Amino acid sequence: MTADETHASPRSLNALVVAGARPNFIKIAPLMEELRGRASFHSRLVHTGQHYDRAMSENFFRDLGIPEPDINLGVGSGSHGEQTGRVLIQMEALLEEQRPDVLVVVGDVNSTLAASLAAVKLQVPIAHVEAGLRSGDRTMPEEINRILTDAISTWLFTTEADADKNLLREGVAPERIHRVGNVMIDTLLRNLARARKLNTLEDLGLEPGGYALLTLHRPSNVENSEKLQALFAALEEIHRELPIVFPVHPRTAAAIEAHLGGSQPALRNTEPLDYLDFLRLMADAKLVLTDSGGIQEETTALGVNCLTLRDNTERPITVTEGTNTIVGSHPDVILSETRKILGGESKTGRTPELWDGAAARRIVDIIERDLRSAL
Repeated sequence: MTADETHASPRSLNALVVAGARPNFIKIAPLMEELRGRASFHSRLVHTGQHYDRAMSENFFRDLGIPEPDINLGVGSGSHGEQTGRVLIQMEALLEEQRPDVLVVVGDVNSTLAASLAAVKLQVPIAHVEAGLRSGDRTMPEEINRILTDAISTWLFTTEADADKNLLREGVAPERIHRVGNVMIDTLLRNLARARKLNTLEDLGLEPGGYALLTLHRPSNVENSEKLQALFAALEEIHRELPIVFPVHPRTAAAIEAHLGGSQPALRNTEPLDYLDFLRLMADAKLVLTDSGGIQEETTALGVNCLTLRDNTERPITVTEGTNTIVGSHPDVILSETRKILGGESKTGRTPELWDGAAARRIVDIIERDLRSAL
């Protein structure tokens, strides 16, 4: 080996980052920024197209500062099996062509599992961001995706201590588990000041603390006619006391059409919102009602009361340390807990450890360290 070869710069590490649905992009935004800011990495972004609306995606990429995906697989909608199979087939071909040093996946959608299955078969190391979350409800497709992705990943990056315990209980080697914080909160903290400058509230005729914000999309809530009717009856009663702003998810719009004859709930219904507009609404809400996982975390970081319209959560730290309360879908409980908040019994939480905006940096530091040591 010559002296020049001895002192040559180490080669770039090739990272392939996969996202498939809107919540994924909130999580990958800080990761892409961190990877592309390092000369030691050559990173490429893959959009599987699991959920894709061109206009919404372009706005979302702009809001979050995400570069256009290098590759779009365009798998589209379909059953869980169809989506998973299409992503698996296309990711296998892509991985054979690219041969990255690491595949980075986030969250728990079908694309997360399918890309990971393709990678493990080809012996490409997998970094799973937001690992170890468990609701205990295996009727949720996301729960299956989480368990299987964690079982085959090389690095398991967790957001909270409960996730570490879940993985250890499942037999994961401790050296594979890294508690690094929460990349969703990285994105929130980086964008909160920008969101607060928007006229979102003014455009809707709202005052800070003078409204509630609702999201509703999980099949367990929206695909049962009786449950959906009961939920909206309770929400409409709350709306008479406190305006509820309801950006209507496409799945929920379809469910309203199918199960309620297209009769719109008597709330402040809007089209789906850009990330920054939604963040502004969430930050200044009196309370948030949701069946989303990520919003439980975001409201905890913002110190905004959250009522989760589910019987369980894979993010228990938002209940034990944060501002989240699990209320299920029973109208009487929803009304009771809402009126407690309106009566001044707000839940005071705290921001969990390491939810400080630096999770992406910690993740990339660990991946780079381990990959360099293996070369």
